[in-house]
Amino acid sequence: MKLARRAVLRLGAGAAALPLVTTILGSQSVKAANVSTADALPLASRLAGYALNLRYEDIDPATIERIKIHLIDSLGCGIGGFSEPAVKICREIAVPVVGMSTIIGTNSRTTPDLAAFANGAAIRSLDFNDTYNPQPSSGIHPSDNIAPCLAVAEAERASAQELITAIAIAYEVNCRLTDALDIMARGWDPPVLGLPAVALAAGRLMKLTQEKLMHAVGLAINDHIPLGLTRAGNLSEWKGVAVAEAGRNAVFAVRLARAGLTGPAPIFEGKFGMYQQVTGAANIDVASFGGRGEPFRIHRCLLKRYPAVVYTQTAIVAAIEVGREVGSLDQITTIDIATSRGGYERTGSEPEKWDPKTRETADHSLPYITTRAMFDGDITHDSFSEQKFRDPAVLAFMQRIKVSEDPALTSRTGGAVPTRVTATLSGGKRITREVDHAPGFAAKPMNRSDVERKFRGNVGERWRKEQMEANLKALWAIDQTNNLAALLGNFAANVL
Repeated sequence: MKLARRAVLRLGAGAAALPLVTTILGSQSVKAANVSTADALPLASRLAGYALNLRYEDIDPATIERIKIHLIDSLGCGIGGFSEPAVKICREIAVPVVGMSTIIGTNSRTTPDLAAFANGAAIRSLDFNDTYNPQPSSGIHPSDNIAPCLAVAEAERASAQELITAIAIAYEVNCRLTDALDIMARGWDPPVLGLPAVALAAGRLMKLTQEKLMHAVGLAINDHIPLGLTRAGNLSEWKGVAVAEAGRNAVFAVRLARAGLTGPAPIFEGKFGMYQQVTGAANIDVASFGGRGEPFRIHRCLLKRYPAVVYTQTAIVAAIEVGREVGSLDQITTIDIATSRGGYERTGSEPEKWDPKTRETADHSLPYITTRAMFDGDITHDSFSEQKFRDPAVLAFMQRIKVSEDPALTSRTGGAVPTRVTATLSGGKRITREVDHAPGFAAKPMNRSDVERKFRGNVGERWRKEQMEANLKALWAIDQTNNLAALLGNFAANVL
C-alpha cells in the first residue's frame, strides 16, 4: 500500500524516512520493511516532517492576520507584566549572559534560551495572554510559544516569513496535541505539550534535519515533565514562570540536537515513553494539521478581555450583569456559580480559592473574581493587588458563594467556556445570568481595534504616544520587516 500523496508531502522524508524508522524504534521494532503507512512512523517523525515541510505559502492570509493579532496581544501582555516581581527575577538571571536575542523592554541581549525564559515569563505573568480549551479539564496558552520563536528567529537572523511559519507550527502542534492528550486529568502541567511544539518551531528556525528535529523533541520532553502541583492549592509565582522554563528547556534541547546530541526515542511510543508514563496512547493524524487547505487551530484560540484564568472570563460577564440588576449587594444571601468540570477543578474546588493569599491564587479563584466583578463592575490588573484580594468585606462576601460543576455546561461545545451565576436575594428573588462566550472568544473574536485597545492598556505610560503608534504600525507590518532585532529594540524606551 502506498502512502497518500498528502502524507508524503507532509513527511518530506522521501526514501530516507523508512530507514530512519528502524534507527529510531530499535528493539521496539517496527521494521522498515513492514512500514506501509504514514501512521506507522513514530509520532515525533511525523511531527518533524510537518514542521520541515510547512511553507509560508501554505499559510492563508486570514491565518497570517490571526498570527499578527496573537503576536501583538502577547507582546502587549509582556510589556504589561514587565515590572512584576517574578518577571524581574527571570530578567536578572538572563541579563548577565550576553547573546543575540533581545530581552523585550530592554536594550540587553542574551542567549535565545534565556531570552525565551525572560520574555516568556513576562508574557505569561498577568494571565492575560491567549488560551485554547478543547477539553473540559484541559487548556493551554499557545502564545507562550511566541517568546521562544522570537528569541530563536532573532538569533538565527531569520526572515519575518520564517518567524510567522515557526509560530504557525508551534500553535498547530501545541493545540493538536492538546486535542488528543488530556494531561491535566492525569496530574501533569500543560507546559508538557509546549515542549515538542517549541522544539519543532525552534528547530525549523535553526534549519535542523528531520532526524535532528526528532532528537530535539526527545531531549525537550524526556527530562522536563512538570507536575500539576503548579496549579493546585495556594498558587505560587511559579504558575506564571513554569511555561517560560519549558520554553527555555525546549530551545536548549534544540541547540543540543543541532550540535549532534541524540535523545531518547521513540519518545511518545517507546517503553516508559510519553504515552505509557504521562499521557496515555493517542491516534494523532498529523496529515490533517493546518496548511495546504487544512484549517489552522489558531482560529479556535481566544483572546482574553480580562486578566484572569479563562474559566472566569464568562463568570465576570455574568457577575457584572447580575450585580447591576441587584443594585445593593447587601440584598444577596447566597450566590450559586455553576461551571464546567475544568472551571470547577481549577477555580472552585479548593478551600484556598475562598481565602486567596497570593495574586496567583486570586486570579484563579472563581469566588474572588466573581465577587470583585460584582463590587467593581470590572476586572483589571488592579483587581489583584493584595489590598483588594485581602479586603475583609470581599472575603466575607465570598463565604456566600458556592461553586459546583454542571455536567450540562461541561458538555457544551463550539469553544464555549460556560458559567451560570445565580444570586438569591433576602426576599427569595433569584437573578440568573448564563454566559457561554466572553468578548475575545472564537465566537466573539477581537478585531484590530480591539487588540490595539488592549495593547495600549497593557503598555500604559511606559511608552510615549508616538512610540506606541510607531510600534503598533511596525507590528502590523511585521511580515514585511527585514530586521527583527531593530523592531524588538524599539520596545526598550521608557520601560525601565
